[in-house]
Amino acid sequence: MKVEQIYTGCLAQGAYYIENNGEAAIIDPLREVQPYIEKAKRNHAKIKYVFETHFHADFVSGHIDLSAKTGAPIVYGPNAACEFDCISATDGQEFPLGNAKIRVIHTPGHTMESTCFLLIDPDGKATSLFSGDTLFIGDVGRPDLAQKVSADLTEDMLAGFLYDSLQNKIMPLADDIIVYPAHGAGSACGKNMSKETTDSLGNQKKTNYALNPALSREQFKKEVLTGLVAPPAYFPLNVLMNIQGYDSIDKVLERGQHALSPAAFEAAANETSALILDTRNAQTFAAGFVPNSINIAIDGSFAPWVGAMIPDIKQEILLVTEEGREEEVITRLARVGYDFTIGYLKGGIAAWKAAGKELDQIESISVEETLNRAQSGEGEIIDVRKNSEYLSEHIVDVENAPLDFINESMLKIKKDKTYFVHCASGYRSMIFISTLRARGYENLIDVQGGFKAIKESEKFKLSEYICPTTLL
Repeated sequence: MKVEQIYTGCLAQGAYYIENNGEAAIIDPLREVQPYIEKAKRNHAKIKYVFETHFHADFVSGHIDLSAKTGAPIVYGPNAACEFDCISATDGQEFPLGNAKIRVIHTPGHTMESTCFLLIDPDGKATSLFSGDTLFIGDVGRPDLAQKVSADLTEDMLAGFLYDSLQNKIMPLADDIIVYPAHGAGSACGKNMSKETTDSLGNQKKTNYALNPALSREQFKKEVLTGLVAPPAYFPLNVLMNIQGYDSIDKVLERGQHALSPAAFEAAANETSALILDTRNAQTFAAGFVPNSINIAIDGSFAPWVGAMIPDIKQEILLVTEEGREEEVITRLARVGYDFTIGYLKGGIAAWKAAGKELDQIESISVEETLNRAQSGEGEIIDVRKNSEYLSEHIVDVENAPLDFINESMLKIKKDKTYFVHCASGYRSMIFISTLRARGYENLIDVQGGFKAIKESEKFKLSEYICPTTLL
């Protein structure tokens, strides 16, 4: 028996490869499916099933491509109304896998079709629970997402279903079962997930607030619904892609990998409504970029921030990347439904410069220079971290303008004033500044290293500069 978690950090997502006696099953596959096919081939196994725990909101699954390429049926739990061929299994239905079997446990609450899959070994012992977004390590799936797709559902109704699922379907299972969730810390599908990506069910019964047997139904609903922030706008659009289908990843890669000369790239930018997305490191970007580019660095929480900053998943995109990373960027865009990359700058920014094309720059300064210039009255410091981060600790008298609500935050920015922009480390501040610069805001200056560098700086070590929660 083989169980392998295939974890993708930038999405905080776990897919699973299960194999027994020459047969394999894949649970919640990513968009690019060739690695699963190659893994099964190396192991001399046949992919027999593609299991989906629910219609995902935070990424586009690879179920359709994987089924098409292997012939394996797609299996959902009850209530799954797919617009493609799939099996909507019944609660308790079992699927043989070699000498083992996988049992369907319908657990509505996160969504109405949400389902866990219980792996039962050849000796008849239940060993592993693939819990999807029903049960995370330290948390449970938020019950306010499915209502974005179906107006008939309310978060209160879904929270009640989730309580019943946990109490009646999950809690009775044996303590030694290993829980394999669909997500870990960093995912927007929950609010309090652990950095750990597996645990025993017995330990979760002891430590996960949502499995506290003393919680009444109403107490549980209050606990699970308190503290939820608005989900990213692309979530409902990804759900629809997972329900309705999508272009093959092969077609998406072919469409996106058009190498454009600087002249052709400039023409495409001028003649289409394409957004120019530069995925280089923030400081490298600041030193010189194609005018009106948005910077979201590939080496960071790339896909979630793309989803947060680009509201239309059908937006045409032109790429500027580090040379050799074009396919990686196109693939990672496709993971969250952004399938319409129409080309990339061949030779990168070096080719743009060599062609004599115009370059823009963003000023980026040290925290020491930031404090000196702010104290001299040159401008104001502004904090673009999430509100929860800001409330935890921030610079005294500095306003919060969270990146994740940029359309509201930009109302706090005046075009004729200078602002020194910081986040936690410098990743998000460059997204913020580049986005507003493309909208005509030219007086935003990046604070290198963000709040981490601020706290480490000698100039900011005096307690009067830092305001913790207890002083608010």
